[in-house]
Amino acid sequence: MRAYLTLVRREVAGYFVSLTGYVVIAYVALLLGASFAILIEELTRDPSDMPITDLFYGTLFFWMILLPAAPVITMRAFALEKSSGTFETLMTAPVGDVAVVLAKFTGSMVFYLLSWVPLLGCIYVVQRFSSNPTAVDPGPIVSTFLGILLFGGLFMSLGCFASALTRSQIVAAMTSYALGLGLFILSFLSLIIPPDTGWRTAVLGQLSMIEHMQEFVRGVVDTRYLVYYVSLTVFFLFLTLKVVESRRWK
Repeated sequence: MRAYLTLVRREVAGYFVSLTGYVVIAYVALLLGASFAILIEELTRDPSDMPITDLFYGTLFFWMILLPAAPVITMRAFALEKSSGTFETLMTAPVGDVAVVLAKFTGSMVFYLLSWVPLLGCIYVVQRFSSNPTAVDPGPIVSTFLGILLFGGLFMSLGCFASALTRSQIVAAMTSYALGLGLFILSFLSLIIPPDTGWRTAVLGQLSMIEHMQEFVRGVVDTRYLVYYVSLTVFFLFLTLKVVESRRWK
């Protein structure tokens, strides 16, 4: 456990000693600030009874943050170790492969969640100065951050898998972005294909990340979504572990 925590601290610290970490934080803060300014301007012209989380998600800034930021956060996980020559040293350290993979994943998740902290400030400003007491409902806020956590877990595990496949950070970021974008585009099939009562509509609805997040921002937590994202996260972490273990076969 001590070795795992040491690796997690090493991973988190690595983001703050490189330019990449500050670029990601600046990028997320810029988009959150832009979305907040747009929402305030719209609410000034046209007041709404909808929760602030629902209004934020309606601007699509969430996807503009998640899709590009996740590959950049995770591209260094294994690719940097391989390109710098420290991967074999790490693998021969007194720590198991599972601990290494989980530490890489946990470190990227901690940094990912830290990058979303400015959203709390935006919510506080709305609560402090809004005359509508329902604008900031604790239920939707908690479920929204739960959705951010689950989506982040999926994209971070996907990014770790992509990073484990190569020694190039650029290739890792591009691979992770392509896979993440593919999942996002798959969500539009439920909106494009005409709805019916068959199994196809039901399956596409269960795969639609857009519909899932819409439920989260409205305060609805469906256990099926929890199982879906946790299962995919575990699956990609399992693939990452197998890629890391494959060095023994070479």
